[in-house]
Amino acid sequence: MEKESLKGYVTHIKYRNEKNGYTILELETDEDDVVCVGSFSAISEGDCLSVNGSYTVHNVYGEQFLVETYEIHEPENAVAMERYLASGAIKGVGAKLAARIVRRFKEDTFRVMEEEPERLSEVSGISEKSAHAIYEQFVEKREMRHAMLFLQQYGISNALAVKIYERYKGQMEQVLAQNPYRLAEDIDGVGFRIADEIATKVGLRSDSEYRVRAAIFYVLTQAGSNGHVYLPEEELLEGTCELLELGRETVKRQIEFLQIEKKIIVKETEGDRLIYGTVAYYTELNTARMLLDLNVSYDLPDSVLETKLVSLEREEEIELDELQRKAVLETAKHGVFILTGGPGTGKTTTIRTMLQYFEKEGLDILLAAPTGRAAKRMTETTGREARTIHRLLELKVSEATGNRMQFERNEENPLECDLIIIDEMSMVDIYLMHALLKAISIGTRLVLVGDVNQLPSVGPGNVLRDIITSGCFSVVTLDKIFRQAQESDIITNAHKIHGGEEIRLDNKSTDFFFLQREDITVIQQSILYLVKEKLSRHLKVKPQEIQVLTPMRKGELGVERLNELLQAHVNPPDASKKEKEHSKGVFREGDKVMQIKNNYQMEWEIRSRYGIPTESGSGVFNGDCGTITEINFFSERVSVMFDEGKVAEYPFAQLDELELAYAATIHKSQGSEYPAVVLPLLTGPRLLMNRNLLYTAVTRAKQCVTIVGSAATVNAMIDNTDEMKRYSGLWSRLDEMAEGK
Repeated sequence: MEKESLKGYVTHIKYRNEKNGYTILELETDEDDVVCVGSFSAISEGDCLSVNGSYTVHNVYGEQFLVETYEIHEPENAVAMERYLASGAIKGVGAKLAARIVRRFKEDTFRVMEEEPERLSEVSGISEKSAHAIYEQFVEKREMRHAMLFLQQYGISNALAVKIYERYKGQMEQVLAQNPYRLAEDIDGVGFRIADEIATKVGLRSDSEYRVRAAIFYVLTQAGSNGHVYLPEEELLEGTCELLELGRETVKRQIEFLQIEKKIIVKETEGDRLIYGTVAYYTELNTARMLLDLNVSYDLPDSVLETKLVSLEREEEIELDELQRKAVLETAKHGVFILTGGPGTGKTTTIRTMLQYFEKEGLDILLAAPTGRAAKRMTETTGREARTIHRLLELKVSEATGNRMQFERNEENPLECDLIIIDEMSMVDIYLMHALLKAISIGTRLVLVGDVNQLPSVGPGNVLRDIITSGCFSVVTLDKIFRQAQESDIITNAHKIHGGEEIRLDNKSTDFFFLQREDITVIQQSILYLVKEKLSRHLKVKPQEIQVLTPMRKGELGVERLNELLQAHVNPPDASKKEKEHSKGVFREGDKVMQIKNNYQMEWEIRSRYGIPTESGSGVFNGDCGTITEINFFSERVSVMFDEGKVAEYPFAQLDELELAYAATIHKSQGSEYPAVVLPLLTGPRLLMNRNLLYTAVTRAKQCVTIVGSAATVNAMIDNTDEMKRYSGLWSRLDEMAEGK
């Protein structure tokens, strides 16, 4: 293609992707109007451009000019200045006002706007206040353009460049020159690696204290992403040295300085040094303090409590075993009580009895769970409204905190109730537990319910296990499998897996099946047949309701590959379904999707059957699942209906927060329950393929489990009790503080 150069004015920006700068615009040249496509930094209608590139023909949109390089020119004469101002680049300045400004100041217009902006009030229709507003916008536009071009040389995307400029404004170049690692602290979307690339281009030394400190915090943050609240010093040193390719002494020296400055906390224990980020340490410490403060004892005679419980059992025709009865009585006697046990051991019956018992006593009770699905299931099993913990605490985005999320319910505005029951506690991380406890007044009873043998929370901490391990609280572990539950091989096998017993894989069950398959392609085909045909017909459910759970994300039996295959099989292309390409593939109306990061700002509505909003709020969280109900190319938004009927609308630029969810990792399935679960189990890392993971996967199914793969792998997982070590110290903080009391 022959290279050409054009010069003209931007008359219309038809499309712009703020993330990567890809733009389609109309350029008015002396000869013709030309449609140009390419990647541009800060650009506005009215700008004068020189572009270099070549003409190409698009099969739908016809002839376009493909821009390879470009240059923005300052308007060179009065006509160009008027064109720029009339384009709408400055809010409040339209075509008529632009003409009056340029008629008054001619070629001196831009100098006046920048150096003597008060003179703009000489123009009819411009007050002193308006003159100042025009000046601020004019300078802001110019500085923004300079910033975008400046940041471009460091390979920074347009969307990120805007964030950097808006955060630092005139100090931007100074920040980048002195300590580019500040970007990782101050700006969402900038991690250590991006900051490190910028620092290298700026010329910062590899052993700079800024670089070493940023790397230490990065390693601690990554540890948090893997569930750790702290790291042993040796692991922190090893990870940081490997990241920086520097010696241990350089890193150790900065750890000591950070400790002196109280930017990290070091706990000495049995000869080891445990390194916490300051926020993580005090979150854990205050969680322990608040739990112990809540754990008041109620001096109630056992005989009175038991008489009331016997009366309730008789009235409601409830049959409790000894441990279930103990659980209800212990809740009456303690400020904090923990109920744990595997599937089929009567946790739901015990919770229902607690509700009836304390409702008769006139107590106000609130129910909650970590996820929408878990809250919905709690509502169905108890007959009382249960909410997510985030909704219970009234999560809001506040302008006062820089549009960051905060809970309206806290120590100054506590929850108004006498008893709170939280289900699926194994999913609750240390930060959510801390927020919950801040909203509970002393004198309110707290009941924590969960299966301690499930996988721990996705976020940092091991809250339920640590609370039980501490020995500071009353705990009842239900261990009797009730007769009705014994009829389910899902529940029977779950308990066998937990106990390290071999399970029968002979397909003589009515709800637990095994297909011996050793070939990956055959396993994939079996999964597709089970989901689309066999199980959906057998259970009379939609294929989307059957969940494929797999240990891994990558590989031919990982989440990413299986989602591709399942989407094509379960929700294939159709003329009636709109679809949108994105960085990971295609989203289609009717697709099952999952949110993969916490987004506290995402707004949602619950709508009536007529589409009228009846409730609204904000916050969609990692692991929330829903269905794409509409793709709107006019508004460039994708509508997703989540659990509880919440509808959220995603701008096309935010689609990287979603992924297909026909298949999900077992870890992401926590707190969920599905009619049927299909488990491909062939090979995988030993640390991942363990008893805990298999137990969690099996207990997600209500009606049917089907394992497809190798019997040897299943048996090896049952035998493997190695779990990924999770560093959390809540149990230790509880022990320390309990001794102090």
